[in-house]
Amino acid sequence: MMENNEEYRLPEHIAIILDGNGRWAASKGRPRSYGHIVGCDNLEKMCNVIGDRGIRYLTVYAFSTENWKRSQEEVRVLMDLFRRYLKRIMKTARRRNMRVRFLGDPAGLAPDIQESIRQLEESTKDYDSMFFQIALNYGSRDEIVRAVTKLADDARSGKLPEGRVTEEVFASYLDTADIPDPDLLIRTSGEQRLSNFLLWQLAYTEFYFTPVPWPAFGIKELEDAIAAYNGRDRRFGGV
Repeated sequence: MMENNEEYRLPEHIAIILDGNGRWAASKGRPRSYGHIVGCDNLEKMCNVIGDRGIRYLTVYAFSTENWKRSQEEVRVLMDLFRRYLKRIMKTARRRNMRVRFLGDPAGLAPDIQESIRQLEESTKDYDSMFFQIALNYGSRDEIVRAVTKLADDARSGKLPEGRVTEEVFASYLDTADIPDPDLLIRTSGEQRLSNFLLWQLAYTEFYFTPVPWPAFGIKELEDAIAAYNGRDRRFGGV
């Protein structure tokens, strides 16, 4: 159980790479689509659990720019799941006073999904008790390229603030503008790589890798991750 003392630190911002849905389903003799369905249900549950812990920012990697290389059937199932989830999350957002934002390039998604994203972001823009970011059609290299392109366009048109480009100026062009960098990154299902996720934002983030696949990730696993985070000596640029 999580301790409750003045030395115990909760991360302000947790990022999660939701990995292992297909492998979890295969281990149970079920199709990959079943793993994605259960994983989607678990995301809704864990969003509430994390919010109840007082963690204000949650960012999840739902669908990468590389995921389009999966089979057409699996991509179709995922897109249908996103359609349903985008409707369901509205209820959670209202109940939790939770702002929902999307990271990634929406132009690559179907028009109806783009419209659902627009409506969800617009209807929750004034909520401020919790902040939930969903990376959808997202790749960090793509994000950085898009940011540099926009920055260069603004420089040519005179919109860029005078002076040199600072880290703060560059960060303001990223999808995560005005969102604090994650304190803790969790990746489920045993892989130990970033997979093109938040490469700029994770520069000083603590990493936690668990063999537990996302559909089986629950309160105990979250507590283990936060306990490990508390065991780290958080220093920035020092020795």
